[in-house]
Amino acid sequence: MRVTIKNTENDGNISLQESGGFAIVTINRPELKNALTNRMWVDLKAVGKRITQNPKNKVVILRGRKKLFSSGSDLKQFNELSIDEANDAFRMMEEAISTFERIPLPTIGVINGPAMGAGFQLALACDIRIGTTNTLMGFPVGRLGITINQAFAKRIADLIGKSRTMDLVYTGRLLKPQECFDLGLINYLLDDDTDVNHYAIRLGKKIIEQSPASVLAVKRAVSFNNPTVSIPWETGLNESVDPVDFPEGVRSFVEKRKPNFKGKGHQ
Repeated sequence: MRVTIKNTENDGNISLQESGGFAIVTINRPELKNALTNRMWVDLKAVGKRITQNPKNKVVILRGRKKLFSSGSDLKQFNELSIDEANDAFRMMEEAISTFERIPLPTIGVINGPAMGAGFQLALACDIRIGTTNTLMGFPVGRLGITINQAFAKRIADLIGKSRTMDLVYTGRLLKPQECFDLGLINYLLDDDTDVNHYAIRLGKKIIEQSPASVLAVKRAVSFNNPTVSIPWETGLNESVDPVDFPEGVRSFVEKRKPNFKGKGHQ
């Protein structure tokens, strides 16, 4: 079985290639560090559903164009949204991420570069993550006034624990490759000059050789017992943005200046 990963040229979208038992999903927006627009989140959710409808698919690979994974959501688009619209956008992000997370197939994330914010969450939705010496991961939401919801927090805490999750969000620091590996955020740490896409294919082939019943059973047992999608969005704990700090955080990002926060927690 030979599987070739093609590099699509259409930017600004989510592409899907299905070949030889593999469903390969690519984030195509390298000129903006593969930042995802609201439309791309909708497309990602649709792609996740489509993958499950093809019985030939055995393994899913999620990657970004070039030596990037995703810098997260495109923050510039939030500068034009109301608070309600921003919260709706974050709900769509979670729907897309959880749809991908719950695909009943093994999923491999190729984290060959930055995975930050919502891009970090998307990476964590994968069962296995391959990183390189170019990998950078983090959740710097504090500098934007984003109030992390329960589903997002749980996804991180399940991997690295409560205290480390708090430290990561409190400080906004980014994790370098070795620390990502030591914390279990990536399963494999490769040299930057390694062909990571082909490594992912080889890993996927090893998975396909295993008993499908065994593979799917362990995913169901580990991932489905307490699915994050069961957490309700209606409670105040699940609002994703501070109505004061979030607009200021986005404006400061667009204007390339230090934010002046005055939202919750400020006297």
